[in-house]
Amino acid sequence: MSLFNRIKTSFRALFPRRYAWPGMDISLSGGQHLHLVGSIHMGTSGMSPLPPSLLKLLRNADALVVEADISGSESPFADLDIPPPLSERLNDTQLAELTRVADELGVSLSMLETQPLWQIAMVLQATQAQRLGLRGEYGIDYQLLHAARARSLPIIELEGAQSQVELLRQLPDDGLLLLDDTLTHWHTNARLLQVMVSWWLETPPVNDKPELPATFSQSLYDVLMNERNRAWKHTLNALPAGHYVVAVGALHLYGEGNLPSLLK
Repeated sequence: MSLFNRIKTSFRALFPRRYAWPGMDISLSGGQHLHLVGSIHMGTSGMSPLPPSLLKLLRNADALVVEADISGSESPFADLDIPPPLSERLNDTQLAELTRVADELGVSLSMLETQPLWQIAMVLQATQAQRLGLRGEYGIDYQLLHAARARSLPIIELEGAQSQVELLRQLPDDGLLLLDDTLTHWHTNARLLQVMVSWWLETPPVNDKPELPATFSQSLYDVLMNERNRAWKHTLNALPAGHYVVAVGALHLYGEGNLPSLLK
């Protein structure tokens, strides 16, 4: 690296550029220049179209990096085994709470009977987001994927949808902890969604450890956040030299063990 580039890199480290969305720039030792974007998988109409400055970064990138390419129509949930009845998988208290939340959302309990517990948790979370006015077509990663395809820009997956499903399938007890956390932190999760939307509609966090409500137990946080962040760090470090826009869930950029701190 030339003296000029070393000075420029040091200057950027001391005075990082601020963006109007949850995003930050990180340069790795292998010549990989990353613009990390804190994505939200479901958004509001006010989050579309994407900011022109973000689309400019995408135009100048060598590839878009995402957790999984969700722009296709294939479902990663096909061919799942039909589990035992909910009455055999949940205790009376858990079943009563699930019934209450399902009724609140207008979700049929009979539909949930045939789903693993981790999938039930995801259905509840997605339905809650819809009730708050969020839609998949306004999700940040979804919009970036379509913008990348319109420009014939290469798309790199950090995991892929099938790998994400396999991770969930490996959770102990059919994913009971994920469902239990979803029910326990039901109203807290709604507040967290609203906070993340405000990062796009109003202003992003000023540091990498903002005050956020806890919606995961520590053991689940380790599996869904910390372990994945560590794996992504190695994947990003293995990329060829170049410029990349990297869209991952916004919570991966903030809090304990966040991806930017690992990359730095």
